[in-house]
Amino acid sequence: MTDTPVPQNKSESSGEADNVVTVTGLQKSYGDNHVLRGIDFTVAAGSVTTIIGPSGSGKTTILRALNALDVPDGGQITIGDVTVDFGKTVPKSQLVIYRAQSGMVFQGHNLFPHKSVLENIIEGPVIVQKRKRDEAVADAEALLIQVGLSDKRDQYPHQLSGGQQQRVGIARALALKPRLMLFDEPTSALDPELVGEVLGVMKDLATQGWTMIVVTHEIHFAQKVADQVLFADGGIVLEQGPPAEVLSKPKHQRTKQFLRRILDPV
Repeated sequence: MTDTPVPQNKSESSGEADNVVTVTGLQKSYGDNHVLRGIDFTVAAGSVTTIIGPSGSGKTTILRALNALDVPDGGQITIGDVTVDFGKTVPKSQLVIYRAQSGMVFQGHNLFPHKSVLENIIEGPVIVQKRKRDEAVADAEALLIQVGLSDKRDQYPHQLSGGQQQRVGIARALALKPRLMLFDEPTSALDPELVGEVLGVMKDLATQGWTMIVVTHEIHFAQKVADQVLFADGGIVLEQGPPAEVLSKPKHQRTKQFLRRILDPV
């Protein structure tokens, strides 16, 4: 087994939960487009943070920066016991260690079409983490039970619905045993009737104590599951706090306008 710790539920820790994520002064530009303009937030162990905001607000860029899929131009990020200062040149070896701290679930399913469900899930643990195949298979089979797809083990992505493919994507990320799970609008590409099955798996993960950051437009999911909501706009976090505050009693006028359009679009 890897030595990455299992998820810790806040209720099982003594006193206030430690932070798994600390982000300070996060900056990212694409040419002249300054997308992130100094992002600061923390995420407690075993908690769920949702990031909401309009298109172009920098939500997805925050996630891609956290996973270093897009390497930030500045700022400092700590995930677990790994800290990277992106204001300096970061060696590739340090980025590899840093990226291993998080698993990411994308808007699209991004599964290997020529590999079975099981092969998709064990690819990372066997090829990247160099774990024994038998161990990876056993873990993958347990994860398939967890996401309700134990009967789809040997099927291929084209044989699955969009919701099933996304659940495989979740299992694939979990198989890497990350400290942090990142979700980039995981239901946005799904038909409405399939959204619930993916959100249900995510709710279960939250109950189990996984630390999660979720970019989402599913406001009701944020209300019911999140411990913290960040409202991003124009590359900064305008408002953050518990769902009861940010979603029900927002302080910033821009947050109020956004929620009014989302909750009452007509």
